[in-house]
Amino acid sequence: MNSGELLERSLGYALGSVAGVGSGSLGRGTPCAQWDLGELLGHLDDSLDALYEGLTGGRIGLVPRSDRACGFRTRACAVLGAWAAGPPESALVGERPLDVRVMAALGAVEIAVHGWDVAQACGRPRPLPVALAAELLPVARCVVAEADRGVRFGAPVAVPVGAGPGVRLLGFLGRRDFLPG
Repeated sequence: MNSGELLERSLGYALGSVAGVGSGSLGRGTPCAQWDLGELLGHLDDSLDALYEGLTGGRIGLVPRSDRACGFRTRACAVLGAWAAGPPESALVGERPLDVRVMAALGAVEIAVHGWDVAQACGRPRPLPVALAAELLPVARCVVAEADRGVRFGAPVAVPVGAGPGVRLLGFLGRRDFLPG
């Protein structure tokens, strides 16, 4: 798995989801029960800020943005540019070094799944691309610990037998709204 390619594909998917965000929709509910759409976009923008700072060799810090959808698009382009410029081998997360490939893979999971959340909130459900979800699922299984449940992720939910990798990934991360109504 190429972490940079995975990150790029996740960003592409999420950018397609954010394209449906209108200024009047920021108060809508999302599959992330604690956040409305504006707050979810703010979280995504913070995640991209952290990725950008990690890719450019800086410390990871969170900076809020006033226009959430525009901020996400701008930061997504900056992250892609930073990766294309040649990322460092490691980044600092707090005071700890982290292999930049691991950081990119973690970011890819976060961005793709929250991109799905954004599409759901906008009333434009978009399934996760099968190949992308198939690569993200083992990453998620490696990094989401039981201690993350109830804090960063919901408890895993049952998925239909034979479900594809997108539905399995969403279910693993506690999403319940993965089936068309």
